[in-house]
Amino acid sequence: MIFSKNAIFPYPVLKNELDDYTENIFNLEVDLKDNTNEFIFEITYEIGSDYIKNLIDTKKAALFLVIRAKDNKFFRVENNSKVSIPKNRISLDNRTSIQLIIRAEEQIDFQDNNDLTDFYTGIKTKISIDKHCLLGLSNVVIFDGSMRKPFDIFEKRISSDLNSDIKIEVGSETIIIEYKHEDYQFVTSPNSSILNYPYIYMGMQKALMNMITEKSEDGESLDFTDMEMPEEPLYAKLYNLLKSKGIDGVDIKNIDEVIYKSSDRILEKFSNVIKGLNENGN
Repeated sequence: MIFSKNAIFPYPVLKNELDDYTENIFNLEVDLKDNTNEFIFEITYEIGSDYIKNLIDTKKAALFLVIRAKDNKFFRVENNSKVSIPKNRISLDNRTSIQLIIRAEEQIDFQDNNDLTDFYTGIKTKISIDKHCLLGLSNVVIFDGSMRKPFDIFEKRISSDLNSDIKIEVGSETIIIEYKHEDYQFVTSPNSSILNYPYIYMGMQKALMNMITEKSEDGESLDFTDMEMPEEPLYAKLYNLLKSKGIDGVDIKNIDEVIYKSSDRILEKFSNVIKGLNENGN
């Protein structure tokens, strides 16, 4: 579970709001990314107690990432600072809270803990905690639901005077999909959004090709590791979207692969809906 700043324990705990440790620092920062199959939590943390750090280094204590959305889930943090979690194991929304905890992996006593405040000087030899008890609690990071999705950069319009059934235009801030008739949006279907996914795909292809042509030196590729965020609003959105998906660049040969990685299998979802309609005889 996520522990709030009001949590009280009968023994010393490393926590920013408590005064059990002279350096009561346990700070967490999380950079959330994702790809087609996983959410990737890139973790940066700071621990003020050398005693606690030594427990972790000697495997007497372990770090766990706690993620609370609809329920609480725990994921062990190993030596690296990245936790990858399959998307079918968790669901994130704007109510998601994230906290890092330190858990005892064996019975631990505090007689050699010289990081405690003076209050514990005379009694720390009597303090002992069992395996799986909590040793530390970081601040709580709130996921604000700002993970970018490809659909946020699209705009839909109805233009009855079009000379074609549909037109996809790359605007300054959005990718614009114009329909000659409202019916082409499948507005009467409960799967309307998914049935429009092929147009989303086409729009992404067109916008990425334009971005490569206009922003690359060779007209063929962009390397995000050596590139500042573009000033143009749409290209800035595309740049941030792809980087949030762990994509380091795009070129004219891998556009389809990049769209696959950044759009969460939209064509697969479209195909599944069509199969369902066919199976139901619609």
